[in-house]
Amino acid sequence: MAPPGLIHSAPGLPDTCALPQPPAAATMSGPVPETPSAIQICRIMRPDDANVAGNVHGGTVLKMIEEAGAIISTRHCNSQNGERCVAALARVERTDFLSPMCIGEVAHVSAEITYTSKHSVEVQVHVMSENILTGTKKLTNKATLWYVPLSLKNVDKVLEVPPVVYSRQEQEEEGRKRYEAQKLERMETKWRNGDIVQPVLNPEPNTVSYSQSSLIHLVGPSDCTLHGFVHGGVTMKLMDEVAGIVAARHCKTNIVTASVDAINFHDKIRKGCVITISGRMTFTSNKSMEIEVLVDADPVVNNFVKRYRAASAFFTYVSLSPEGKSLPVPQLVPETEDEKKRFEEGKGRYLQMKAKRQGQAETQA
Repeated sequence: MAPPGLIHSAPGLPDTCALPQPPAAATMSGPVPETPSAIQICRIMRPDDANVAGNVHGGTVLKMIEEAGAIISTRHCNSQNGERCVAALARVERTDFLSPMCIGEVAHVSAEITYTSKHSVEVQVHVMSENILTGTKKLTNKATLWYVPLSLKNVDKVLEVPPVVYSRQEQEEEGRKRYEAQKLERMETKWRNGDIVQPVLNPEPNTVSYSQSSLIHLVGPSDCTLHGFVHGGVTMKLMDEVAGIVAARHCKTNIVTASVDAINFHDKIRKGCVITISGRMTFTSNKSMEIEVLVDADPVVNNFVKRYRAASAFFTYVSLSPEGKSLPVPQLVPETEDEKKRFEEGKGRYLQMKAKRQGQAETQA
């Protein structure tokens, strides 16, 4: 018999558990009441989750975040009688990696539904890492994800979302503002859909062409939902892998994910597609690198559907010494007019985020 306080996962899930969150007044001495608006997933970090330095890949964390979001949003969208559906990831807001996670630590991923519109669900996720030897816990990530419910009978049919009950009217008004803001930003990203990363022969070091990288992946059943299209977490993990390769090629040191700008999922990726994940460096500051990642899907078994842009995002990486200290990064040398334009756009995003962080620090002080 397991000692009191230990939770064993179900068969087939050796290191993962998904539990409903108990309310603040609940104790663990009795049954935990079901709370469909909040859950927690726990998983121990293993060697294949991390890089050679022992730092857990940002893509691994993003995948866990998406799994928690998919569970809670699908559960909510099926909470009322009606046509059954599965929640598909539409967008991930900017996500900062506040603290590194290491092999052997336990990730606690808590997800909560914070807003619903007629056809979408907002899920906010917090990730804590726990050192199970000392009991020390620290916040590593905060993320906001948006899901849409797709019918199990017709994958192209978006269903209506059951409304949530807000404890305060201000919560609904604040959620509506976030919904409108992300909707506008999604529209602004669609102009990039025709942009393609082209290979260059014999590129010079520190140029965009020198570090740009691509990964080709055949979508199989293990990558997909019940619908037969790719889990958003699988796509994000592949995107982070490519961004990490670009960063490592540029600075040739240990690198870790510092943040991910909004990830937009423009279209579904179906089982059997060949996807190409391409990454290129767009901007460098003294100690950070911005990398644009584009995901293109090619339905090779369907002659009637052309290659299309499925997702896009900007990842920020930092370079670390063997002792884990932040290092300066080689400065990017943009060559073409397009590269110089993307560099200035990246600089604008960097300065905007720097000013936002400074403003938050002053407010807290």
